[in-house]
Amino acid sequence: MKTTLMEEFKKTADQFAEKPAMKTKVNGQWEETTWKAYYQQVRTTARAFMALGLEKGKSVSILGYNCPQWYISNLAAIFAGGIPSGIYTTNSPEHCQYIAEHSEANIIVVENAEQLAKIMKVRDQLPDLKAIVLMNGTDPDENVFAWEDLPKLSHSVSEDDLNIRINAQHPDDCCELIYTSGTTGDPKAVMLSHDNIIWTVRQLITAYDVRNDEQVISYLPMSHIYEQVCNYYVVIVGGGTVWFAESLEKLKENLIEVRPTIFVGVPRVWEKIQEAMMAAGAQSSPIKRKIAAWARKKGLTGEYAHQEGKAMPFMYDIAGKLVFSKVRQKLGLDRCRIFSSSAAPISVDTLEFFSSLGIRLSEAYGMSECTGPSTFSVPKSRKYRFGTVGIPIQGTELSIADDGELLIRGPHVFKGYYKNAAATRETIDVNGWLHSGDVGEIDEKGFVKVTDRKKELIITAGGENIAPQVLEGKLKSLPEISQAVVIGDRRKYLAALLTLNPEKIKDIIHAAGSNAKDMVEAVKCKRCMEFLQKRIDEVNATLARVQTIKKFVILPAEMTIDGGELTPTMKLKRRVIYEKYANEIDAMYQ
Repeated sequence: MKTTLMEEFKKTADQFAEKPAMKTKVNGQWEETTWKAYYQQVRTTARAFMALGLEKGKSVSILGYNCPQWYISNLAAIFAGGIPSGIYTTNSPEHCQYIAEHSEANIIVVENAEQLAKIMKVRDQLPDLKAIVLMNGTDPDENVFAWEDLPKLSHSVSEDDLNIRINAQHPDDCCELIYTSGTTGDPKAVMLSHDNIIWTVRQLITAYDVRNDEQVISYLPMSHIYEQVCNYYVVIVGGGTVWFAESLEKLKENLIEVRPTIFVGVPRVWEKIQEAMMAAGAQSSPIKRKIAAWARKKGLTGEYAHQEGKAMPFMYDIAGKLVFSKVRQKLGLDRCRIFSSSAAPISVDTLEFFSSLGIRLSEAYGMSECTGPSTFSVPKSRKYRFGTVGIPIQGTELSIADDGELLIRGPHVFKGYYKNAAATRETIDVNGWLHSGDVGEIDEKGFVKVTDRKKELIITAGGENIAPQVLEGKLKSLPEISQAVVIGDRRKYLAALLTLNPEKIKDIIHAAGSNAKDMVEAVKCKRCMEFLQKRIDEVNATLARVQTIKKFVILPAEMTIDGGELTPTMKLKRRVIYEKYANEIDAMYQ
C-alpha cells in the first residue's frame, strides 16, 4: 500500500515516541531529541513556514551542514505542501541563486552568517523569496528570522490549517527536488515522489535487515540522494537514531564516540581511512606488522571463499580476534553491521583492503533519477562480487540497450525533471525505461558491471557530479587559453590539460615579467606558470569548491584532428586524450 512521508513519519514517531531520534553535540555533550519532540518540531516549523508565506508547490531551499534544523526544515517543507531543495554548502552565491530561483523558493533556510551572506548577495534576483530563516544566530534584517522565532510565528497558523495541507497530498505527488549536474551545464532538478522514496527505502530495509534500533552518523552532504536515502529516510521509515557529525574534520573522533551500526561513505572516505590505516601500520613494530600481514592474508582468502559460498580458511576466526576486532574498535566500527559505498565507483584494491580486515563493503549503483540505488551488493546473502555493483534491487528491472546502455525501470524511477520536459523525454522513454547514460553488462548470475559512461559526466572520488564542458568553457573564456580538458573521474580533485593561445604568448610573457622567448620556453617558465595560476584562480572564484581546478598542465602543442585528439567536427576525443596524456594526468595526482 502506498503512503506519504507524513504518514510514515507519524507512524514511526508514535511507535518510538520517547526513544532518541537525533543526537547532536552541544558544548561538548551529546544532546538528544526524542521521536515525539522531533515530530512536534516538524509540525511547528511547517506552520511557521506557512506563516512566512510558503505556498503549496513552492520551494524551501536549505543551505547548511547536516544538523537537526536541516532534517526538520526538509520535512516541515513537505508537511506544509512545499517542496524542499537542498543546496551544497560549497556552492557559490551564483549557484545558490540559480537553484533558489529555478525552484521558486519562498523560503531559504541557511546555517549561519557565512551562508546567509551568499543569499543576501543575490536576494534581489529571487522574485519568489519571502523570508530567510537562520539556523544559528540572528540578523537585524526584517526578512531574516532566527530559528528561535519559528514557534512564535507558528501561532498564527492552526493545526487544522496544516492538516489541510498534509491531507491534500498523495503518494505519487512530487515532494522533493534533488539538483544534479548535467552535461548542459545548468543543474537539473530531479522530481521525487513520496512513493519513490518510501518504496526505495523499504527495499533497503528488507535487503539489509535494517532494525528499528540502528545508529547512523550523518556527515555526507544532505543535498545528495545517497545521504538522504541511507541516513535520513531509512531512519524516518524504519526507526533508530541519527547522530550528527560535528564536521568532516572530526568524523574520526565522532565515529569512536557514536560507534554506528550502519556506516555509509563515498569511495574517497574509504580511501582516506585506508591511507590512514596503512600509514599507522607502517609505524608498527616488526612483529605486529608480521601478524597483521598474516591476518590480512587469511582475511582476503576468507573473503573470496565467502563470495563463492565455500568454507572459511583455517584460523580465520583467530585472525578476527587478534586483528580484525581490534582494527574495527579503533575505527569506531566495532558494532557496525552494514558498511556501504556508493555515489562513485570504488576500486577493487580498496574493497580487498577492507575485506582483508573483515570489513565487507556493500557497493550500490544508481543515481538521483532512480532515488539512489538500482543495484546493490548484499554480503550477508552472498549477493555480491568484486568488480560488480551487485544485483538489481527487488522490484527493479534492468536491461541492456543495443548500444550497451544500462536501462532501468521500477517504482523508484523519478517523475521527471522540473521545468524541463525535453530532458525528461530524453531520459525516460515511452516504455518507462530510464536511460542511465552508463554502459554495462549483466552476467548469467544477474550481477551488474558498469564498464563505461555514455555521457561525459565526471564523478569524483567524493561522489560529486561534475559537467566538464561547463568548466572547460570557463577556462577557454580566458584569452590566454585555447583548449581545455577537465580531468577528475574517480579522482580526489579536478585538474586540467590546457593549451595556450599562440596569439597571446607574447602577452603572457610580458604580463608575467618573464624572459621567455616563445611558447616552449613559456611552458617551462615559473613566472609564466604563476601568472596562469592567477588567471585560473579567477575562474575558480566563480565556482563551487568541488568544481575548482586544483592543478593543471600546459601541453606543448594544441590538440588537433591529425593528432587524434579531436573529431572531424572538433569535439574532444576524451578517451584518446586520457590515453595519450596519461603520464601528464598521473603526474597531477602524485
